[in-house]
Amino acid sequence: DPGNGPARFTKYEKHSGGSRVLRMIEEVMADSKKTEDDAIASEQDSQAKYESFMQESNTAITAYMKKIVNMKGALARAEEDHTAAKSDLMATVRKLEELHETLGALKGSCDFILKNFELRQTARDEEVEALRQAKAILSGANFEEFLQG
Repeated sequence: DPGNGPARFTKYEKHSGGSRVLRMIEEVMADSKKTEDDAIASEQDSQAKYESFMQESNTAITAYMKKIVNMKGALARAEEDHTAAKSDLMATVRKLEELHETLGALKGSCDFILKNFELRQTARDEEVEALRQAKAILSGANFEEFLQG
């Protein structure tokens, strides 16, 4: 009340409801400390898992990079082998074409020989017979035998 004069100081005493408030504050502080400890433990666990994941990822990436390098090397060797095989194939095809042409020429020659074999054989037999007659004539044989035969 403002009309009663200046405020008076009273003796300081504990308030009876203050202990409950202090207990609640202590509970809030304990809960905060527990939550902070849980958060720190969770953060440390997450950090450890992250580091493990990154290490495994880096190991896997390194392994895959090695595989890629090996596969690229194998691909280069395979392409080189393919190019060599194509070159060999082309050389073989050219050789086969040459052999085919040679075969054609030889076949024509053989066909000519086979076609004319009988005729040539007969001509050769006649030539041999003529040579025998000439030899006999030169040896002094009788001409009349040869002329009749």
